[in-house]
Amino acid sequence: MAQEKQAASKMGFFSLILFGINAIIGSGIFLLPSTGMKLFGPASILVLLFDAALAFCIALCFAECASYFKETGGAYVYAKEAFGHFVGYEVGFVTWAIWIIAEGTMYTAFATALGGIFPALANPSAKIIIIVSLYLFLITLNISGVRLTTIISNVVTVGKLTPILLVIIVGLFFIKPAHFDPFFISKLTTVPNFATAAITLFYIFSGFERVVITAGDMKNVQKNLPRALLISLATVVTVYILVMVTSIGVLGNQLATSTVPLRDTFQAAAGNFGGHLISLGTLLSIGGLCIASSFVSPRSGVALAENRMMPVVLKKKNRREAPFVAILVSGTASLIIALSGSFAVLAQISAVSRFAQFIPTILAVLVFRKKRAHDGNGFRIPFGPLIPIVGLLASFWLLSHVAPSNLLWGLGALVLAVPFYFLAMKNKAN
Repeated sequence: MAQEKQAASKMGFFSLILFGINAIIGSGIFLLPSTGMKLFGPASILVLLFDAALAFCIALCFAECASYFKETGGAYVYAKEAFGHFVGYEVGFVTWAIWIIAEGTMYTAFATALGGIFPALANPSAKIIIIVSLYLFLITLNISGVRLTTIISNVVTVGKLTPILLVIIVGLFFIKPAHFDPFFISKLTTVPNFATAAITLFYIFSGFERVVITAGDMKNVQKNLPRALLISLATVVTVYILVMVTSIGVLGNQLATSTVPLRDTFQAAAGNFGGHLISLGTLLSIGGLCIASSFVSPRSGVALAENRMMPVVLKKKNRREAPFVAILVSGTASLIIALSGSFAVLAQISAVSRFAQFIPTILAVLVFRKKRAHDGNGFRIPFGPLIPIVGLLASFWLLSHVAPSNLLWGLGALVLAVPFYFLAMKNKAN
């Protein structure tokens, strides 16, 4: 009976698909279409297709790795099993860093959106005030032990999907074909610009890796997870392409200078009321994502402490059962990151940081095919090693075009993790 109740509480196939869509669609789609237009013109649609293809390659690798395991953990589990404790520790540590960077990026996204909607707030001083105020609010909310995750999740889902679908459905009727001519702008369509646009826009595809971390909460995980992951990603790719086509088709060159592209696209098609409606949806969505992220990122640090991978002080809770030390550490680190750059720059850094999970997972596929045997029901990527190798080469090519400072910010946690690893090993020995 207990086993039946446990099985009934786990996510089924369609719930997995919806969870995947919700995990991938985040703040980036509200703000980054203008960055794509600025860097690569109308041909930024091709950049999205490239990013989608790379995301598919990586997702396939996650799907095959997930089919070898039933436990929760994702990239950390795959890296540890394939390459040993040190690499596993590095990936586990960087997972927390990824959440912190993502949270800081969303702080900046909220300030950027607010400044785009209310021009009086579009200055450096106002941005700092907005970010610090958001940080203080989220720290207070989390330390007080208020649990709003279910309500926030529902608000975020409706809040972000409604404006996106409205922009697509209404905007498609206002597209001007002339806005796509010329499709290739000679001064923009260069290899460096393509690479910069690709690594920046890849931010909007990140999130699919979160799905595999919850493998322990899924029904028939080895069969359902790979299919649900790919269907979720295919749905998101379709939505993103339609958003980009609509934004370019409606705004044309004006898209490159827009700070709130979805709002401006819908306002051009449906007037001021439409613009206000999308503005509200944008702020609700990004604000909700900030709250949700501020809840998850400290608990990622707590998980490390519980596994003796980080100092146990991170586990300390107040009388309301809130892990206040981890909340303060995560939140303050996110604040520093948020104040360090623009949304486009932080989106690129956030995208770069994900490859610390992606590359070990791609390599793990090749290792597991030799070290572990499938039970016959697991998922296996077609075409042998071709797709993992293509994903690996494309990943390294993209990272080779990232500015050294952004590469350091994105992957610096790998270096930072080293002393903590030896400290953790010493504590375990004792």
